[in-house]
Amino acid sequence: MKNTTLVIMAAGIGSRFGGGIKQLEPVGPNGEIIMDYSIHDALEAGFNKIVFIIRKDLDKDFREIIGNRIEKIADVAYAYQELDNLPDGFTKPADRTKPWGTGQAILVCQDIVKEPFAVINADDYYGKEAFVKIHDYLISMQPSKDKFNFCMAGFILGNTLSDNGSVTRGICEIDSENHLLNVNETHDIIKTEDGAAVMNADGTTAPLDPQSHVSMNMWGFTPDLFPVLEEGFIEFLGSLSADDLKKEYLLPIIADQLIKNGRAQVTLLETNDKWFGVTYKEDKASVTAAIKDLIEKGVYPAKLFA
Repeated sequence: MKNTTLVIMAAGIGSRFGGGIKQLEPVGPNGEIIMDYSIHDALEAGFNKIVFIIRKDLDKDFREIIGNRIEKIADVAYAYQELDNLPDGFTKPADRTKPWGTGQAILVCQDIVKEPFAVINADDYYGKEAFVKIHDYLISMQPSKDKFNFCMAGFILGNTLSDNGSVTRGICEIDSENHLLNVNETHDIIKTEDGAAVMNADGTTAPLDPQSHVSMNMWGFTPDLFPVLEEGFIEFLGSLSADDLKKEYLLPIIADQLIKNGRAQVTLLETNDKWFGVTYKEDKASVTAAIKDLIEKGVYPAKLFA
């Protein structure tokens, strides 16, 4: 059996969640958190290793709430995303408090992950379909001499909106063979009566097609990505000015650049599952209700792990 790893990005500060650790908020009937459901779905799909990317200051709480429990059912490893984890020749700006972004998050696990891997956010519920599709793609993928072969779960925009505020989504353009042509990182997307819209700086809104495919930071990669990430992170850091205290090195932008310069082919794998997540404090109640509904429908057992 081909080994595949699930990498979970759980180092986010959760600033819009009111300062709490949103990734560790219980949403299931027995204290399960969103990550529990993602791990359950990933193991069911065939992934056989879990890598948690966390901050060192979260380590104790994280292991107590989820890590120690998952270690009993899967091979588990930890990687640490820190602001001062930088290439030689670079130092953290004194006023920098924002993480360096999802590109750096994946880079910190390069010494741990040696097999094809999926990447997800810790605080997003993705549904079962996407894990199956990405796993099956990774184990059947044929290497190419010309370019990297990666994949991405393509969610339907209308299935990924929050009732409690705006969200950021990578809106995708694809060709006739479902290969990504463009990922447009779009901020301030809101749910409307007609579907979706983006808020402009002047307070007006522009409608968006709710059937658009969007990136939810659920990717399928091979370890070939790591040298590219390392090279790109050095270029990113070198391009920053003293005022760039919030600029991030982000996976959708990295993938978009690789596609445009012909270094990668990224296949969009459509999923129709409804996303939900804890972006805002107010989201927790709706997520808890959604999990309850899935349990009542038989999608999950009431007690996820024995």
